[in-house]
Amino acid sequence: MSTAVGNRDFLLPDLGEGLSEAEIVEWRVAVGDVVTVDQTVVEVETAKAVVDVPCPYAGRVVALHGAAGEVRPVGQPLITIAPLDDAPDPHATYREEERAGSGNVLIGYGTGHGGTGRRRRRPRLALAPEPGTPVTADLASGPAAGSPAPAGSPTPVGSPVPAGPVLAGSSVPAGSVSAGLSAPNGTAASADRTAEPEPTGVQSAPLVISPIVRRLAKEHGIDLASLRGTGPGGVIRRADLDAAVAAPAAPEARLAAVPDAPAAHVGLAPAGDGDTVIPLTGIRKVIADKLSRSRREIPEVTIWVDVDATGLLETRAAINAATPDTPVSILALLARICLSGLRKYPQLNAHVDTEGQRIVQFAGVHLGIAAQTDRGLVVPVLRDAQRLTTRELAAALAETTAAARAGTLPPARLTGGTFTLNNYGVFGVDGSTPIINHPEAALLGVGRIVDKPWVVDGQLAVRKVTQISLTFDHRVCDGGVAGGFLRHVADCVEQPALLVANV
Repeated sequence: MSTAVGNRDFLLPDLGEGLSEAEIVEWRVAVGDVVTVDQTVVEVETAKAVVDVPCPYAGRVVALHGAAGEVRPVGQPLITIAPLDDAPDPHATYREEERAGSGNVLIGYGTGHGGTGRRRRRPRLALAPEPGTPVTADLASGPAAGSPAPAGSPTPVGSPVPAGPVLAGSSVPAGSVSAGLSAPNGTAASADRTAEPEPTGVQSAPLVISPIVRRLAKEHGIDLASLRGTGPGGVIRRADLDAAVAAPAAPEARLAAVPDAPAAHVGLAPAGDGDTVIPLTGIRKVIADKLSRSRREIPEVTIWVDVDATGLLETRAAINAATPDTPVSILALLARICLSGLRKYPQLNAHVDTEGQRIVQFAGVHLGIAAQTDRGLVVPVLRDAQRLTTRELAAALAETTAAARAGTLPPARLTGGTFTLNNYGVFGVDGSTPIINHPEAALLGVGRIVDKPWVVDGQLAVRKVTQISLTFDHRVCDGGVAGGFLRHVADCVEQPALLVANV
């Protein structure tokens, strides 16, 4: 697929794990820029993570397909690259790249072209400009005035080519008021569709393209009309909104967080005054679907026990005092205890294959760690965790949870777990009955560690006490196995020396 001889369209790659589309967050290149193989060209957000997408082609950018905030389906054009004039035999280079891929450039994805997934379109933003003001979008600037148009961008008969950004599939740059955009089927839209200027005295709508910016503005009660955008043509970007949130806001700049009802709510009863309407999309929809499926399919049972964690805390302090440069966390010690328990009770490191009517017990433990992030609850996975030492577990946990909260983990790191460890004690609670991370069979939860009265050798003492719980799928085992596992974990928490017997 190409728009001119030698030009190459880089398609949005297969994102894996059933993801068929991604939302453009920010372009990292502009029309006219020269890019190299494997250079990051755009940041996109899927239902599971925010990732940088590298391009497998080298050359000059001639078109960006989609603006910030637009959803692009997998397999559809993302960016068009033209070979440089001095590039030797570009056709052979591109063919070789297309066959072999550009290399291991996007963790979990690669840059191969995936098949076309289901297509969902969002309406393009249409804003009426002020008189004499050109319509602009949050796209990279195109050729300067007087420079030739990119290859594959025909000029309307009898019309000069205005300067400005070139929209993908458009014969007229974005600086022109004329539409001239390509319709979805490839036919050109009517060129006489012009934006009418606003009536005098009517304030123009704020230039916002990204739905992420709109959502965050509603969450923080920011009036977008009060912001001055730093993007091309005054477009309000996420950085502008973040600066407004961080700065002390004037009272008139803050509005009640009452978002407009989304398009999906058209025809329904309107929300009342002060109500907040949050569309169930993106990662929240993924979480809702997965937890609902878990509750529908898994007959779960939760058991719990209070334990004296004083010995565990003392063991951690002794380890870190000996080697302070590589500290070990309580979570890492609990992970080591879980791995010991799963070695003794492998029935819990499994899942039920409902279609095949069988229980699959896994040879390796892919340990999931529940982590709360700004985007929602995610469960990053440590693959083959049983092969790691306790110090390696601590380092891997710290790196993984930090990346999860930053939103930089690819989907491949967020799926495929076989057992989950959930430290809900960080929220200051003692106990919980968590929902199993489908399709796993069990989840160990740990509450906060607090001082409590405890009987030690017949004497009342103040000890560090926590509550641990095990939620398990009753189809994979009965209470004897589940209780045995939980008791093993409790005994190791109270007497960490017992771990030595299982190493």
